[in-house]
Amino acid sequence: MLIGEVARRSGVSARMLRHYESLGLVRPAGRTGSGYREYSGEDIRRIFQIESLRSLGLSLREIGRALDDPGFTPAALVDDLIGRTRERIAAETELLTRLRRIDATDPAGWEDVLQVVALLQALGSKSAGVRQSAALSSADEVPVPVEALAEAALSETEPNVAGALRWALARSGEGAPALLAEGLGSPVAAVRERAVRSLAEMPGAEATERLRQALAAPDVVVRGYAALALGERGVTDAVPTLVDMIVDGRNDTDAADALSALADDTATADRIATLLVGRLAHEATEPPGRGRLTQALAAVPGAKASEALLELSHDEDRPVALTATYLLRLRDARRGGRLRPERSAGRRSR
Repeated sequence: MLIGEVARRSGVSARMLRHYESLGLVRPAGRTGSGYREYSGEDIRRIFQIESLRSLGLSLREIGRALDDPGFTPAALVDDLIGRTRERIAAETELLTRLRRIDATDPAGWEDVLQVVALLQALGSKSAGVRQSAALSSADEVPVPVEALAEAALSETEPNVAGALRWALARSGEGAPALLAEGLGSPVAAVRERAVRSLAEMPGAEATERLRQALAAPDVVVRGYAALALGERGVTDAVPTLVDMIVDGRNDTDAADALSALADDTATADRIATLLVGRLAHEATEPPGRGRLTQALAAVPGAKASEALLELSHDEDRPVALTATYLLRLRDARRGGRLRPERSAGRRSR
């Protein structure tokens, strides 16, 4: 079979076939009387073998070894090809992500593109100062893409830079809460914490809803940050989690203050007092937890909390009884205007 026919049937150009011959990959079986290359069936088979190996990403030199070296084993080469392919995919994925982020800023000209590229590079800098400056510059005319800010916030370990990134995200507008919420499902505890702390500083209904969903998270740290943030927003769904925090001694002072702020009407105050009393009576509640619950009752207004403290002043647990008695006196004094209403009196910070 002549070279033109081989090219037509194999899909390999005549020029490439000549290149294969120059490298010694394919040697035509013979020549015609006119001097034209003549390929045998075995030559055609070898051409298809070469093309198959090329489709796997092997170089022509590697193909030559694979076909001609009897001792050559493909396993190591295939492993190497897998590694190189993964690296190439990662690089292409990173490039695609960067292009999408640039496109999301809707640049008006190349100057805008260059500014965004510079900001993205700065966010990935090894220098904390450079990363912080990039986060703070997100309020400029060409903003940092919100995807890049969220990714940086979820991976940042430097406190000052993390604070700047949370500030930038809070100003970034739509899209940030959903991106941060993805971090709540991370297998890495530190990433989950960064996600919920960033959400806690995000304004708006979407961030509030994401925080409300986080109350059901299996991570107690996530639940705690979400509850405190929701307490500040007046969301009473956080009450059970805040009570749990007091029992467990996790940010119990902040949790008690959040409960006090939420108890701004009689119905809510009575509900909170009922939950606190219920946990006080629960047999699984340890003495330190009962003490913290008693202190928390003092910050809850209303008759129900006062009645609970009065009953607790006769509790068989002497520290609880003494604490309740002291807190009752404070409540009475406040009603009479003889003491300033300091909600944290008698409460230890944990």
